[in-house]
Amino acid sequence: MPTLKQKPKKPGRPRMAKGEAKEVIVPVRFSPEERKRLGAAAKACNQTVSAWVRSTLSSAIGVT
Repeated sequence: MPTLKQKPKKPGRPRMAKGEAKEVIVPVRFSPEERKRLGAAAKACNQTVSAWVRSTLSSAIGVT
């Protein structure tokens, strides 16, 4: 009896559902000291650095 070969799984995170992923990436560079301070601020709010930056910038420009 022949056996069916399964495709090997691709490495990495599975794709997100359509419309769920963010659309634009804005590359920003920080000094090691700035990055450390960003991390501390995010941790104090129990957020990831990305979530903290996103919410802080949204507040600064008045986006809800």
